[in-house]
Amino acid sequence: MNFIIKILISSFSVIVASWLLRGVEIRDYISAVLVALVLSVLNLILKPILVILTIPITILSFGFFLLVINAIIALLADSLVSGFYIANFWWALWFSIIVSVINYFINLDDIEKRRRYQ
Repeated sequence: MNFIIKILISSFSVIVASWLLRGVEIRDYISAVLVALVLSVLNLILKPILVILTIPITILSFGFFLLVINAIIALLADSLVSGFYIANFWWALWFSIIVSVINYFINLDDIEKRRRYQ
């Protein structure tokens, strides 16, 4: 149940990001849910592999290369979900930043709960 709630929250952040960025389009709410699902699967499977492969450049860029990895994952989601469109890499970069920030602020309560139990 918790996973479904997080997907719905992520889909909300996808909709907000597409509303803020003119280079990102989403057809409907079902597409937003699919994008959130695909992003979570890609972040679970592909992101750790990309992070390990790019450790040297991530260290040299003081971690900013992780933003590039997030943008690449957003572009992959664009190619996998038919109702979702990102114009280019720069829009994908801004999209990933906005989605991450919104998800962070929405999940702040969960972060505080985890800190209390540690």
